[in-house]
Amino acid sequence: MTACDCWVTEMAKKRKARQTRRKGPAQTSASSRLEHAYRDGVKLRRPSHRRENVLAILALGLLVGVCYFPATQAGFVWDDEVFTTAEPIRSVSGLWQIWFSPSDIPSEGHYWPIVYTSFWLEHKLWGFAPLGYHVVNILLHLINTLLLWRLMLRLSVSGAWVIAAIFAVHPLHVESVAWVIERKDLLAALFYLSAVLAYLRFLEYPRLSPYFSTLVLFVAGLLCKSIVVTLPAALVIYHWWQQERVTLQDATRLLPFFLVGFAIVFADWSFYSAREPVSFDYSLVERVLIAAPALWFYAGKLLWPTDLAVIYPHWDLAGPLAWGYVVAGVVLVVLLYFTRHWVGRGALAGALFFAVTLAPVLGFIDYGYMQFSFVADRFQYLAGIGVMAVLIGGMAHGAGGLSGAARWGVRGIVVIALVALGAMTYRQAGIYRDDITFYSHIISINPQARGAHANLGNALRKQGRLEECLAISLSGIGKDPDAAKVHTNVGLVLLKQRRFEEAEKYLRRALELEPRNPYFLQNMGELLRKQDRYAEAVEYYSAALKSDANFALAHAALGDALFRLTRYDEAIGPLERAIDLQADSSRTHSSRKLLARARILSRNPDPVDVAQRFRGDTKILLELADLYRAQKRYEDSLVLYHAAIENDADLVQARAGLGDALFRLARYDEAAISMK
Repeated sequence: MTACDCWVTEMAKKRKARQTRRKGPAQTSASSRLEHAYRDGVKLRRPSHRRENVLAILALGLLVGVCYFPATQAGFVWDDEVFTTAEPIRSVSGLWQIWFSPSDIPSEGHYWPIVYTSFWLEHKLWGFAPLGYHVVNILLHLINTLLLWRLMLRLSVSGAWVIAAIFAVHPLHVESVAWVIERKDLLAALFYLSAVLAYLRFLEYPRLSPYFSTLVLFVAGLLCKSIVVTLPAALVIYHWWQQERVTLQDATRLLPFFLVGFAIVFADWSFYSAREPVSFDYSLVERVLIAAPALWFYAGKLLWPTDLAVIYPHWDLAGPLAWGYVVAGVVLVVLLYFTRHWVGRGALAGALFFAVTLAPVLGFIDYGYMQFSFVADRFQYLAGIGVMAVLIGGMAHGAGGLSGAARWGVRGIVVIALVALGAMTYRQAGIYRDDITFYSHIISINPQARGAHANLGNALRKQGRLEECLAISLSGIGKDPDAAKVHTNVGLVLLKQRRFEEAEKYLRRALELEPRNPYFLQNMGELLRKQDRYAEAVEYYSAALKSDANFALAHAALGDALFRLTRYDEAIGPLERAIDLQADSSRTHSSRKLLARARILSRNPDPVDVAQRFRGDTKILLELADLYRAQKRYEDSLVLYHAAIENDADLVQARAGLGDALFRLARYDEAAISMK
């Protein structure tokens, strides 16, 4: 008898035993029950595995905790900014927006409210401290591991604990656990596995309660990630595995799941298409040549998880190797089907589960990440269970007949495998420490990774590591001359180094590539403003605001440029808008001060009144005096310079400005005295 057939037989025996126990109390007399409870005057006890279960749970917890410890030291990377910058997460009233106005989360194209509700709750507990979010992800992975263990036991799969342990420490799952935004994978898996367990209970006790629980858990999973839509198809595979057919009753029970799943996914897809329309224009043949290699890629990484990358290279769709994957896939399915009576149905069921669960991300439907890669480790968080169950379960069943040294040898192999996989997971979890570590790892595995050079350069620039930023960005341009963000990084570094002519070349090139990008327009405005080319800067700031009317930085910069052009009345509006949009920003204070000055100067007041109004603020007095002097209003500037000197007699800048203004007025003797 094959391993898979043994699983089915064992499952049937256990189900029959449970049915017998369920019927027994209703049909057995009290004396009969007493006879079963006592034999030869000794009370019989049911064997207890509580201690073994506790030890098994603790062991799984230890494995997860140790392997993912580096994730507790990690920060936020890449797409984590989707929730860290989302206003609904920050505000107390944001829960309503998350559920009923999802478009208020600017960079999220899907409707997955349960995921963002979890982020909203955590923000209320510990703000945006990364540790809390990473610990929650690790705990969710542990819960999923325990649910998987329970599921394997319910299905009577040999080696259930080993399957759960491999799932716990497999490095392919690092991306879903150590990357906070991938909370969606963990929550979706939690509801998915819980729904399967509830459905198995419904099959054992066909009542409304477990059936309704399964449906509710299914819907909850869909509100975390759309890949859960494959659950009804997986349950069809389960029925076929158990009885080699799917009855009309089975189909009737699962029909509501297909309908509900289709409705929710269609609504989510409509929302996604409206917000982030994507179209890669691949033909059906090309999509087949994406899907077949992807399936083999995932299976290969499960068996040999080396060189794991967040962004894998696209493969050639025209090469003969791609067709080889297609042929190999067809041959495998045909072989497993026609040998099912020899090897059992479990092998084919596991392969079908693997393929069906991955189906939404195999390229038959366009999704945004395809611009970066055709595959991602996180996509197989659930699907890999099918391969693990078949391979590990089959080997565990075969090892069950061993004894003595051979059995201990198998256990030693399991320990070695867990240690090796755990070490890889520990190392892989460390790449999420910060943006620089994260993007450096991506480039080390895939130098052509789209956006990685730009993002690494941006992270280096923010830390003031300008030469490193310049080097990595120029390298990125060499690999992709049309990468607008990389040109921008080079331009911003050169701007910070006041190499204006060189900076302008790169910033203009970025604008040529993306002429309506508000950030690129803003950067060009900054370059011009720092060269005192205010009139030109105003044009670029205004263009940026046409692309994004809520761009606070552009409003503030526009107000500043208009102020420098002495167009005080026009400066007031942008500055007021900047203050409204920058309510919690450190830039708000400077915008408020500039607005106050603009309001005063727009009325062209007497400089004596200005000096009186700002009598205690030496810095503002000095700035306004310098402004008057730049406008050649030398007499007016003298009043403010004297007011600043009254506050601080040793203020060098004030005395220098005063001397220059006097010199311009041909009052040379006074100028000489003031400069002493």
